[in-house]
Order: sequence, then structure tokens, then C-alpha cells
Amino acid sequence: MCGVSLLPAELFLILAAIGGYLLGSIPFGLVLVKLAGLGDIRTVGSGNIGATNVLRTGRKDLALATLVLDSGKAGIAALIFTFAVSPTAGLIAGGAAFLGHCFPVWLGFKGGKGVATFLGVLLAVLWPVGLLVCATWLGMALVFRISSLSALTASAVAPVLALAFMRPDVALLALFLAGLLWWRHKENIARLVRGEEPRIGAKKA
Repeated sequence: MCGVSLLPAELFLILAAIGGYLLGSIPFGLVLVKLAGLGDIRTVGSGNIGATNVLRTGRKDLALATLVLDSGKAGIAALIFTFAVSPTAGLIAGGAAFLGHCFPVWLGFKGGKGVATFLGVLLAVLWPVGLLVCATWLGMALVFRISSLSALTASAVAPVLALAFMRPDVALLALFLAGLLWWRHKENIARLVRGEEPRIGAKKA
């Protein structure tokens, strides 16, 4: 026979990638702010569609809902394909959801920075590490009150924690996603170096 035929397992992995990406690309922050009659979140603060920028609208409820939904969409994608196909498919779906959030096709591939989706993936594929990473974010946020610094620190420890739990597959995914997350935060890093990064809840000009 001519050509290369895909095995069913390979087809499922492709479906995991596509399904995870499409689910992750739902811009909940944008949708919630518009439904609340507050306009386009991309015109507020940093222009980001994530929970931190939604908080700059003054609506803590919308920011919390955005955080939960952005985290949940990645976690749901990972869990569905983990139980329906395999743990590998779950990792692919979760990683693809992260990419969908950061680069959504519906918004010209200009999305969020991936913090909530990063946490959602970890909570779904290896919940002890997910909880420890969340605790790291929370601890840093309580001490320094800088969302980006909290996210950068939490993402940096995630691969190390995954290795400590003897999950090199999760560590590899966490390392890849953390690298993207740091790249998405390059402007924040520059402001951190200059001491100009805004505090949590501050309305960025």
C-alpha cells in the first residue's frame, strides 16, 4: 500500500491536541467582561485577557471567574483525554490548551499569558505538584503582591517538583510550558528589573 496510515493511537493523540487547543482558546476573560457590559478587556490595563487584567476593571468576581474558567478549561481537557485515551494524551491535551489560551485562533493568536491554564494542567495531571505550585504562587503573591513575580517563581519550581515526584513526563511538559510562560512575561520581567511592575489590584495606566 502507498502512503503512511496513522495508527488509532496516533489519531487519538492528534485529537487530543486539537481538542485541547480549541478548548484552551476560549477567551473567558474577554467574554465575561463583555457580558458584564464593561467593554473590551483588551483596552484595559495591559490589554491581556487573563484574570490579573480583569481585576483591573474593579470586578473581583469577574477576575475570580476568569481564573477558575481559564484554569478549568486546561484541567478539563487534560482529564478528558487522560481517562478516555491515556496519560500521554492528557498531557498533550493540557499542553495544547495552554497554547490555545496564549495563541487563540479566534483573536488573531493574541491571547493571555497562560498562568491559570498552566496551573490547571498541573492540577489535572499531577495534583500534588499542582497544589504545591499554587501554594508557591499564593505565598509569593501574599509577600510581594506582584502577580508576574508569583507566576514566574511558581512556574520555575514546577519541573523540579514533578521530578521529585518521579514524573519526568510531567516535568518535561512543565519545563516547556514554563519556558513559554517566561517568554510571554518578557515585558513583565523588564519592568521587574526596573522596579516598575504594578502590584496586584493596581489599575495599570
